[in-house]
Amino acid sequence: MGKHEASTDTQVLQRIRSHEEGWVFTPADFVDLGSRDAVATALKRHKAAGTIRLLGRGLYDVPHQHELFGTLWPPIEQVAEAVARKDGLRLQPIGVYAANLLGLSEQVPAQAVYLTDGATRTVKVGPTQIVFKRTTPRQMAAAGRLSGLLIQGLRSMGVKHVMPKHIELLRSRIPAQERAKVLEDLALAPAWMHAHLKEIAKP
Repeated sequence: MGKHEASTDTQVLQRIRSHEEGWVFTPADFVDLGSRDAVATALKRHKAAGTIRLLGRGLYDVPHQHELFGTLWPPIEQVAEAVARKDGLRLQPIGVYAANLLGLSEQVPAQAVYLTDGATRTVKVGPTQIVFKRTTPRQMAAAGRLSGLLIQGLRSMGVKHVMPKHIELLRSRIPAQERAKVLEDLALAPAWMHAHLKEIAKP
């Protein structure tokens, strides 16, 4: 191993160890530490040592060990964030997954769906499929903000199924200063949702 390669190897390991178990990453998270080949060699070596795990093509994690359940699969959001960092994407959870993130649904979907401004594709990690669906700029207007998650979560439930108990649940789970920001994106929500969002945003 050359001096530069050894330096890259050490720096890559230090960065990996600076994160907690469950961190998901790609080679792009180490581009500042060395050449593409040197980073690839370092990741291959740390994978062989069992320090990291290959989840899929170009996608790794620091395996989380549970005392009862053994090695766990990483959280969906960690995988999505790693893909977003690598490709410079914006993401917006939708459907049952969005409702689950908000606590509106206890159903854990086998398929998590994100709207994106990037290409449509599917990433499989363990038992879960993560689908990235390209959409319009308007659909992505509130991406990455609480309002975007709320709009998609309520939409997944449907106009006839959003009850006062759901609104109260959201109000109890989300800090007042965060709820207040929702009104800034009111125009991006369907008309039937406006009253619900206003109620959520109340102090």
